[in-house]
Amino acid sequence: MESDKPKILSFFTPALLAALMFLSNFLSTDVLNIGQMNFTVWFVLSFFAFVCGWLINLTLGWTLGGKLVFAVIIAASLISLMLISFFEEYFGFSELLSENMILYTLRNVVLGSFGFFGMAVHQVFYQQRKIQLLTGQIKFMEKNISDASARNEIIIKQAELKGKEIVFEAEKKAAEVKSLHDDMKRRLKEFLEAEKELLRKYELDK
Repeated sequence: MESDKPKILSFFTPALLAALMFLSNFLSTDVLNIGQMNFTVWFVLSFFAFVCGWLINLTLGWTLGGKLVFAVIIAASLISLMLISFFEEYFGFSELLSENMILYTLRNVVLGSFGFFGMAVHQVFYQQRKIQLLTGQIKFMEKNISDASARNEIIIKQAELKGKEIVFEAEKKAAEVKSLHDDMKRRLKEFLEAEKELLRKYELDK
């Protein structure tokens, strides 16, 4: 159950963005006009939408988060159109003009675009961080490969030296065995010659 909590809580940010876009409908249409107060209000709204987009990409990812933000923009725009259509007198419209509908739709679209902008900025930082981590891992692997190659070369050289020592010792042992064999053969031959000489003397004496 605890593993489901982060997934459930991660959908709170898109809902917050949707509420922000919906509540922006109750602001005066003069908020888009040039002026210090109007700019401050619009900047705050845009900043909150940007932060929402950042958090959406952080918790839900680029693909799912982007789909949700797009759905929020569409839903908020449709709700805004329905709202001003039913309560046009509350919004101060003497008649429902297409310009007014476009104005409220663009307001939601712009706020949603700032949400996408926040997602894009977070995605760029995330990818840069990922690239840095991968670069570090590649360098670490290259260093390990280089160290392993150096160790392998040392092992191969040691094995070659050991092999030469073994061959040298084997040749030395073989030479000693051959020398011993020749010596024994020579002594056996001398012994046989001596025996033959004794037999000849024995036969002559007899």
